[in-house]
Amino acid sequence: MQDGTWTFDGDTLRVVPSGDRRVHALRQALGERVIPLAAISGIAYEPRRKGGQLRLRLRERADPFLQVTSGKLADDADPYRLRVDKDSTGVAEYLVDEVRNALTIEQIPPGAADGYLLGSPAVPITASAGDGTVSFDGSRIRIEWTDWAEQVKKASGAREFTLDDVHGVEWTPIIGFTNGFLRFRVSGASALLPKHDPNCVTWGMRREGGTISLLAAAVVARLPHPAAVTDTAVSPGTTGTEHPGTTDTPPDQETVLRRLRELGELHRDGILTDSEFAEAKQALLRHL
Repeated sequence: MQDGTWTFDGDTLRVVPSGDRRVHALRQALGERVIPLAAISGIAYEPRRKGGQLRLRLRERADPFLQVTSGKLADDADPYRLRVDKDSTGVAEYLVDEVRNALTIEQIPPGAADGYLLGSPAVPITASAGDGTVSFDGSRIRIEWTDWAEQVKKASGAREFTLDDVHGVEWTPIIGFTNGFLRFRVSGASALLPKHDPNCVTWGMRREGGTISLLAAAVVARLPHPAAVTDTAVSPGTTGTEHPGTTDTPPDQETVLRRLRELGELHRDGILTDSEFAEAKQALLRHL
């Protein structure tokens, strides 16, 4: 198939993107995903006029990449969707049946995972955004500014901090006319707009951050897993990787409304069940 291949051996689903130029660059950069059965929540084949689509649903908090990007990726960038050619629909339906049968036999719990079950992008890793370049070697994060950075960021000089300094990661793609950004929530830092925050890199339509979400996932994978953090409420699309005893600035009204729209899209697409949607919606509405 043009998008790639999915193979299941009874214990592991391997998702391998195609090298075809029509396959999103982010999926190709992420590369092969080796997904243990224990990380899978569900799988579906959705028929369309010409062929169809396979869609995989992972357990919440099982994948550090989805912990960063969940609900915010465009369909063509989602590594857990696969376009199926018309002459391969039978094979796709068979794969779905095999995975579902294995989930039933193994009685995989539907709830959130208590640890990451998928690997993270390899380190060291470097990614460029519009106003900065970020590098991560597995323990230290460094940000260097480009000419596009605001003067306040340039004046602060290159930023460098360790994982011990970080209590959260926030990645947001370009939405409408709003720039995308990657923010590291650092202990003791003030709440600033992304374009002024020296712990945050931003990008606009012509300076796309590209694979910077992979770097974000590599960092998140090495922070305490959300299940190990006490008194942490996590809404879909946020990392929830915070050290105990720390709190983030409550989201503003615009952010809450944007997340509500994202939740609505996930619910319409069948990613969130009615109960999951209602619970997440109420959690967000409490911030208004």
